[in-house]
Amino acid sequence: MMICCRSQAFPVLRGALFRVLLLFLLLPAVVSASPLLRCQVTYAGATRVLEFAPVADPYRVEAVDIDGRFRFKAVVVGDERRVDYVSLYSYYETERQSVLLHQAKYLASVARASSAENPAPAALTGQNYLYSPGLERELQYACALVEVTQ
Repeated sequence: MMICCRSQAFPVLRGALFRVLLLFLLLPAVVSASPLLRCQVTYAGATRVLEFAPVADPYRVEAVDIDGRFRFKAVVVGDERRVDYVSLYSYYETERQSVLLHQAKYLASVARASSAENPAPAALTGQNYLYSPGLERELQYACALVEVTQ
């Protein structure tokens, strides 16, 4: 009778083991990496990290205010699998309007895996230094296209 019970329990355990193994094999497929533009923007000694996800419509992206003196806009066109291009815009704020200081475009960029040990903050753009007209205020930025897991 003991042999009978073991033979009935074995298929149940084998089925449960198979399901657990299948779950572990499929788990990496569920966790995916998406491109993200990560920029370090520095003004007046303060550095901010700005992140920009890919968008389908570049005209809906708004510029980020930097202490009322500058505006920084990053347009990452693509989707969660790829990036078609990255356009960066830096503006100086006057009393009347924003004035475009710098525009750069990077085509078909490849995202790099991001890690705490090697963040590579300037991997895409290098370090950029921009100066406002007249008062010569300095804005610095460096951007990297990274992959983040979701």
